[in-house]
Amino acid sequence: MTRARPQWVLPVSIVVALMLMLLPLPASVQPLRPYWLALVLAYWVIEDPDHVGLGLAFVIGLLGDLVTGSLFGEQALRLVVMAYILQRFRARLRFFPVSQQALAIGGLLLNDCIVTAAIHIAVGVAPLHPLRWASPVTGMVLWPLAYVALDSLRHGRWRAR
Repeated sequence: MTRARPQWVLPVSIVVALMLMLLPLPASVQPLRPYWLALVLAYWVIEDPDHVGLGLAFVIGLLGDLVTGSLFGEQALRLVVMAYILQRFRARLRFFPVSQQALAIGGLLLNDCIVTAAIHIAVGVAPLHPLRWASPVTGMVLWPLAYVALDSLRHGRWRAR
């Protein structure tokens, strides 16, 4: 007998990621903020590819653009690129230990910074803050925590006792 995953976990995790993106931080650490939407999307693309794909990545990105007030379509493009790469390498990534997955996620987040910089150059927006290039390290460090938390929620292991 298989257990159905709770249907609320995916939308709630996206809403929480959007709220974490709005969390005020001091200006000195603002550029180091992890890209929460990418971390959540990466988890769902790796663990539930039947329900989360390029279309949902695009919609989540548009929501991120609306919530943060960034260039409309920027996060959508960034998340679609990330989801595509994750889909291509999902079979390998899924069976890596979480520590090795963190390295791969760090590489994907670095690729995200490159895509963001290319978008900013193409449309003539101010370039990325130099510290922003260190934000993939923050995301890489937080990946194991995000993975374990989302996996526990998805499998129903966090219940009040």
